[in-house]
Amino acid sequence: MDLSGKKIILGLCGGVACYKAAELCRGLTKAGASVQVVMTDAASHFITAVTLQALSGNPVYTSQWDARIDNNMAHIDLTRSGAAIVIAPCSADFMAKLAHGIGDDLLSTLCLARPRQMPLLVAPAMNLEMWQNPATQRNAAQLRADGIAIVGPAEGEQACGEVGLGRMLEPDQLQDELVAVFQPKVLAGKRILITAGPTFEAIDPVRGITNLSSGKMGYALARAAREAGADVTLISGPTALATPYGVQRVNVQSARQMYDAVMAQIGGRHVFIGVAAVADWHVLNASAQKMKKPDDGTPPELKFGQNPDILAAVAARTNIAGYPYCVGFAAESENLLEFGAAKREKKNIPLLVGNIGHATFGQDDNTIILFDEHGHTVLPRADKLTLARQLVSEISKRIEKTSLL
Repeated sequence: MDLSGKKIILGLCGGVACYKAAELCRGLTKAGASVQVVMTDAASHFITAVTLQALSGNPVYTSQWDARIDNNMAHIDLTRSGAAIVIAPCSADFMAKLAHGIGDDLLSTLCLARPRQMPLLVAPAMNLEMWQNPATQRNAAQLRADGIAIVGPAEGEQACGEVGLGRMLEPDQLQDELVAVFQPKVLAGKRILITAGPTFEAIDPVRGITNLSSGKMGYALARAAREAGADVTLISGPTALATPYGVQRVNVQSARQMYDAVMAQIGGRHVFIGVAAVADWHVLNASAQKMKKPDDGTPPELKFGQNPDILAAVAARTNIAGYPYCVGFAAESENLLEFGAAKREKKNIPLLVGNIGHATFGQDDNTIILFDEHGHTVLPRADKLTLARQLVSEISKRIEKTSLL
């Protein structure tokens, strides 16, 4: 597990979003983490220490003078065995304290006294005007400059009734961000473009031709690349999946729309990963209105035209410096070793990922095979996020070996 055995210090500031911190605490413990909760006095007005103690299974600390610590140095002892600190919710007041080095309570002093290598994440939660206030934005900039990660805020309806930026991220998003902290930043500074999901080729306004791709592998790769420090854009066909936090998403339907979106985004990219299951053909004689079934039951005669080859088009753009580094995917129903190797050569790309389509579409795990100029390598069955991280690692190594970027 990504968080198993890690001690996470969860700090709570005053704010109605404290109710989300309870769910975050529960999620972290279910993931195998040991959670140590530290609350400000203001936080205790929104949620009780009893609740957090029940959820974490550990005593909750609220005072820097807590006598339960033998040496009376809670700000030191609580951090020394910790893996990371997460402040959720983090108020505007607490952001100001962090930015200016103020330590006037246990939580602020604890953050000041943390070891330098210990990650500190803050999840802002406040009214939209408070977030947009120049003072808060100056403090946020200072925190980033100091190496403190600001995750969020999100946009939406707030407890005060106003709508805008200031909502704390949801607990599952915060947990994913915490997991990302511990992933190697092997693609730091790289700009990655990924396609994912199926395409949909219209027959008429209500019917179309598509495939069984769920988009899970492409979305896992987008998350894994972003975890690895990359700037990631995801061009997605129709799926019901949530966009990984921090990933820019462009929605398309047809293969030609996906081609146009890729061509518009490919400039300046270091890596292109074509995971989408793109239709080879589109309907030339698609109807502008819903086709009615004839009384005699005669089916319509559909005519097809070939769609542009997105992967080949991107590969043809590879410049003298070697980027974009192109990675393709092939879903076959038989003879994967033969067809995968042949497709990599035909597309003229350095790396192709193969799998058995009917065995992976819609599933949460998979087995994949990497094809390159040296042959093929099997990555054993695992969940798709694990495979995505392994593939990201492989891509980073291959880029480094070829000294392309």
